Amino acid sequence: MKPTDNLMPVDQALSAMLQLTPLAEAVELVALSDAAGRVLAEDIQSSCDVPPADNSSMDGYALRLADAGAPLPVSQRVAAGQAPGLLTQGTCARIFTGAEIPPGADVVVMQEAVSFTAFDDLLVPEDLKPGENIRRAGQDICRGATILRAGMRLDYRHLGLLASVGIAELPVFRKVRVAILSTGDELVQPGVALQPGQIYNSNRFLLQGFLESQGAEVVSFEQVGDTFAATLSALRRAADQADLVLSTGGVSVGEEDHIKPAVEALGELAIWRLAMKPGKPVAFARLGQSVFIGLPGNPVSTFVGAQVFVKPVLARLAGEAERKPTWLTGLASFSAATKIRQEYLRVQAIWQDDQWQLSAYPNQNSGVLTSAIWANALAVLPPESKVAPGDMVRFFLYADQATPKPDSN
Repeated sequence: MKPTDNLMPVDQALSAMLQLTPLAEAVELVALSDAAGRVLAEDIQSSCDVPPADNSSMDGYALRLADAGAPLPVSQRVAAGQAPGLLTQGTCARIFTGAEIPPGADVVVMQEAVSFTAFDDLLVPEDLKPGENIRRAGQDICRGATILRAGMRLDYRHLGLLASVGIAELPVFRKVRVAILSTGDELVQPGVALQPGQIYNSNRFLLQGFLESQGAEVVSFEQVGDTFAATLSALRRAADQADLVLSTGGVSVGEEDHIKPAVEALGELAIWRLAMKPGKPVAFARLGQSVFIGLPGNPVSTFVGAQVFVKPVLARLAGEAERKPTWLTGLASFSAATKIRQEYLRVQAIWQDDQWQLSAYPNQNSGVLTSAIWANALAVLPPESKVAPGDMVRFFLYADQATPKPDSN
């Protein structure tokens, strides 16, 4: 048997995961002030025009274009928030930005473009056009128009738009509930003095922060000992309370790795060994109503697995509309060669000279978590491929900007 015979390609694995992941169903009504980061469950239509009435785009004077050839006395003053009166023929109205246009007026002249007679009557330029400096009712949004579609994850822009049409509360999908399991007797929590053979549990906090940044709710965390019974019991508890169960470590085939047999005792293991680096042992299963993803224990493997698998699975569980990953291409400044697995290199992507420039972290070991801080992107190298400086490489960004490399001195 060749070493690739039991390794599933990454794209095939992700496709299978998404097919086995249920769509969000539970909906709740939330106040607009609490809706940031939530996923919209229904299309939203506007119940009003925006703006609701014709209004002035600047400080000036509103008048009938037909009256522009003669001096015009000022018959009323209209500020924003005031209801204007009917504009008397042969007069003008002093008006301010955002104020409603008086009925009868069809043009606004900016205040810097006018002059006055000795009797304080208004003189206006001759080159006026109908509708000039007037923002029409419904110019932005018309009553009945669909302004947001179901499946959108809401941010501050959406909240502003919803407020502009008077939406006070809206239907969203319930947050995805996630349980985190950390396997390994060697793990201890930060703040505890390390004993020989122990390491700090970084994956718990990496995953918790990542999940919360994606709008999920972490409902439980459990440290799991290296026994089959402990693993089985922890999986049961997690599956009973969470939509998604995430574990780190214990997914290989060593004597202390119990995730695979425990998952198989509770459900059907659909995915296990993948043709990827880092992160070859990635487990995926359905445990009753829950989805299970088991990631390797090495910190970078956990980090890459979160980006490649957890993020799209979470999006589906949350009810987000399907989104294609944003793939970019950049000019490599490094050399690399892959074997039987698709590799994910931590790289700095910088826009320079009208293109993306990519530099790779010198140590791509899966235990070097500082590389994920230094980098801001993952370059994806297909199996059996080579990269030389000057080649174009496909990548995706996971952070807004790169961090300067720490001083090696």
